[in-house]
Amino acid sequence: MADADTKRETGPVATASLRGAALALLLGLAACSTSETSSSDFVDDIQPPDRLYNQALADIDGGNLKDASKSLEKIDKQHPYSEYSRRSMVLQTFLHYRRRQYDDAINMGKRYVALYPGDKDAAYAQYLVGMAYFRQIPDVTRDQTMTARAYNTMSELVERYPDSEYVEDAKAKMRIARDQIAGKEMLTGRYYLERREYLAAINRFRKVVEQYQTTRHVEEALARLAEAHMAMGVIDEAQTAAAILGHNFPESQWYKDTVALLRSGGAEPRENTNSWLSRLFSTPGARS
Repeated sequence: MADADTKRETGPVATASLRGAALALLLGLAACSTSETSSSDFVDDIQPPDRLYNQALADIDGGNLKDASKSLEKIDKQHPYSEYSRRSMVLQTFLHYRRRQYDDAINMGKRYVALYPGDKDAAYAQYLVGMAYFRQIPDVTRDQTMTARAYNTMSELVERYPDSEYVEDAKAKMRIARDQIAGKEMLTGRYYLERREYLAAINRFRKVVEQYQTTRHVEEALARLAEAHMAMGVIDEAQTAAAILGHNFPESQWYKDTVALLRSGGAEPRENTNSWLSRLFSTPGARS
């Protein structure tokens, strides 16, 4: 009975105490939850775009390119439709290029030109894209896809922005790229020639003569065409190649060696006006 009476007397008090403790616990959790999940935790520290941009410029002047990139990325993220966002894209392209992050420079530069093709900085963005490709031009023994991309990008710059201050340098880079591509064709042609695969060799040398006449490789290409045709017994084409080589490069050692080669077979340089070579070099723009 005493135990039962004790339970009856303490039961309601204990229950009330437990309810109070539970309520206090819930209120405490709610307070903690409120302080830990404040809405400010989901919002970046927004800064004015001009401040971020000027900070990026200051970091660039100080050589802190990584910090400058971070400031510019914040502009792109926090103020995507502002004037400073447009400016930051060009500056980011430059920074990626300077840091040798060429893929990022290419992507950012292309994005800028696509969004603002008529903007005053579009030519510069295009130039940076071309330079990012140009800096990745490989050795002549390797695939020249990157070289072709550099050439095409610079060519587009010259065509779309002919009055740009970057045009002259773009043209110089185009000449280097063309020479590199022609060099790759010559390398492959020599490979076939050494293995007596004459038709394959002729196709390579012909491509150089037809598409890359203004490169330094055309002289050797004409000599190699004469050599390959002599090896095949196609004397008429060999004579034509030698005659055109002599007409364009009369003091060339390649010409002297080619004349000696023809004479060893009882032939002399003589142009056949019906040859594709004669037609090619008689067209406007060909060497004369």
